[in-house]
Amino acid sequence: RNILDPYNTNSPLKADRQIEGTEDWFFDLSAISDTLYESRYIPIPVGVATTNNAVSYDTLGSGDQKFINQNLEFEFVLYKGDSIYKPPEYEFRFIPVFSYNRLEVDEIGAVKVNPKEGNTRTENFVGIQGLYADVHLRDVSSRYDFDSLRIGIQPFNADFRGFLFLDRPFGVRLFGTRDNNIFQYNFAWLKRFDKDINSGLNDISELRDDEVLVGNLYWQDMPVLGFTSQFTVLHNRNSEGDSIRYDENGFIQRPASLFEERGGRDYNVTYLGYSGDGHLGRINLDTSIYYALGSQNSTTKRGTDIDISAFMAAVEASMDMDWMRFRLSGFYGSGDKDPFDDVAQGFDAVFDNPTFAGSDSSYYLRQGTPFVAGGGVALSQRNSILNSLKSSKEQGQSNFVNPGVILLGIGTDLDVSPTLRLTVNLNQLWFENTAVLEVLRQQSNIDKDIGRDFSIQAIYRPWLSQNIVMQFSYSTLIPGNGYIQLFGENENPSAIVANLILTY
Repeated sequence: RNILDPYNTNSPLKADRQIEGTEDWFFDLSAISDTLYESRYIPIPVGVATTNNAVSYDTLGSGDQKFINQNLEFEFVLYKGDSIYKPPEYEFRFIPVFSYNRLEVDEIGAVKVNPKEGNTRTENFVGIQGLYADVHLRDVSSRYDFDSLRIGIQPFNADFRGFLFLDRPFGVRLFGTRDNNIFQYNFAWLKRFDKDINSGLNDISELRDDEVLVGNLYWQDMPVLGFTSQFTVLHNRNSEGDSIRYDENGFIQRPASLFEERGGRDYNVTYLGYSGDGHLGRINLDTSIYYALGSQNSTTKRGTDIDISAFMAAVEASMDMDWMRFRLSGFYGSGDKDPFDDVAQGFDAVFDNPTFAGSDSSYYLRQGTPFVAGGGVALSQRNSILNSLKSSKEQGQSNFVNPGVILLGIGTDLDVSPTLRLTVNLNQLWFENTAVLEVLRQQSNIDKDIGRDFSIQAIYRPWLSQNIVMQFSYSTLIPGNGYIQLFGENENPSAIVANLILTY
């Protein structure tokens, strides 16, 4: 009985045997080491107070960066009941994550607002990514359809691909199944944490005045066998208009430096959505549609409210041919046509983290792009498809006055061997409307063409399991006219990423 053997029955730490002296109580321990290295070029402004490069007189500086992140995650689970055929009667879960990260850049003032801190930042942080109790309320059929209640810090994903809200907030969630698991439902009240700006982990000392009420229903084999439909209603109430928030590096997060730093915003927005996942014959199909409506304090008209009316749609179709999968992807996020009118039309999510169009290897979707000399915000966020013009996903507010985005992409997954997969993606990106960009940059006739995003990724699993996973990728953005007008054409943005995940 080797305690390090991850496959065979050998240890009470893996819930192989019940805890001695108890009746049907089990303990399970998991550990994940996630090591990430990125070498990348991202447009970055010349240091405002000072610079390392004496000849840097222009707006843009040197965008070369090197980033290292090491996460060590432990998951402790205590539960009661035989979980082979039915949910546990009680479950208690605790997930701490220990993070170390280091960022090296060329420009002073990019890692910390204080130029004395130089151009290197090294940070440690401990985040609590899960801490909840789950109670099995009742079984409602002989097939173990059930109702359960979960309270605490817990994962929640509003749709299949993470377009709208994928986070680990504090909340209360009622969930269960009906009709032999054909229907699954969720009703939840969730309250968001501020994130540590450098690691992206929960900072449980900072509970935000940002609430989410959500209900969704999954309907299997609807409208055809093998396809699941999901219907979602989500309401986001943010009341942080009177708050001021600077992140750990000294940069302002709330209110965003967009148009004016004259106070924050309150907003109430409701998302009505449909998502589908499954296959129609040989075609694999994923789709999501959301309409956002509500109101917010105006960012351009002091003391007034404006309406929110924004829309997004995404579809990804693929077909498997032996060891190859070919994909077509399309995404539309509406943009605001006039930042000074009474309607905000740019679509933004609550906290997105999409798995779409090769997002984990794509340059534009993975890296995020600062909006240099345009209001102290980012054009797009890391791990996001939206051009949201907000300060950050981790601590900023949703922004519905943005240029939107359009994406068309092709890609392929090649299972070269049982242990090696190659993924290639090519995406064409556009702004949906450039009116907001032109106002913020005081620059007319900005083209909609962002550019062509090319990426290639290799995933290697030497043990044919998830216990060891190695990922290597290269990505680049071939700039279009709109990107060149905003950031120049001296460098082609690119990134090299290496990731090692070890799981026990």
